Amino acid sequence: MAYAAWLSVYGSGEQQRLAAEFVSYILQRAEKAGKGVYEKATRIVEEGKARGSLTLKGFEKKFEVNGRTYVVKVIGGEAVEEDRGGKKLLRIKITAEVGRVEGEHIVDRVVREYTITFGRHGKINAAVGHAYASAKAPGSREADAERFSAVIKALTGEEPKVYRMKDGKIKIECYEGHLEGFMRYTELADVIARWLKETGRR
Repeated sequence: MAYAAWLSVYGSGEQQRLAAEFVSYILQRAEKAGKGVYEKATRIVEEGKARGSLTLKGFEKKFEVNGRTYVVKVIGGEAVEEDRGGKKLLRIKITAEVGRVEGEHIVDRVVREYTITFGRHGKINAAVGHAYASAKAPGSREADAERFSAVIKALTGEEPKVYRMKDGKIKIECYEGHLEGFMRYTELADVIARWLKETGRR
């Protein structure tokens, strides 16, 4: 349904008209099924229409992570599919400058590429993304993990899970909700949608 909602805005000709009619029909049925069903259907439609509506390049946002204020400025990004041993993976690569706000100044600005690798996992075929904070990044792994979290939260609206491993590594984990957030950006939307469709249960 999310794809149909996207087509109702970004499709062309007959395809766009049919998608709009389908979305309208589904929303009417959902409304008759009850408030909860209608609200869920409306949310899916809104998310679908938002796909590809934003651009990564030039994106800038200020917000808090762990009580500290950061500014994220995105330079660019892409999503690519890769095969590893017969398993289809999705890599999301974001190049961004992240700085911490102290008073009226932005300090500790760091520019680097942040890569999250998604695969399908478990019995329910869940989409899960993994990344690791860099030990070589300025300010230690902890600082890099916080900047990484800032980039993901800025772009998707959701913080990732952060795990501190026994060997000292810090793992950053994302889920399908993060992918839905990433799909709002035109540089990522088509590849993510294709990967979700190709790797979904048949």
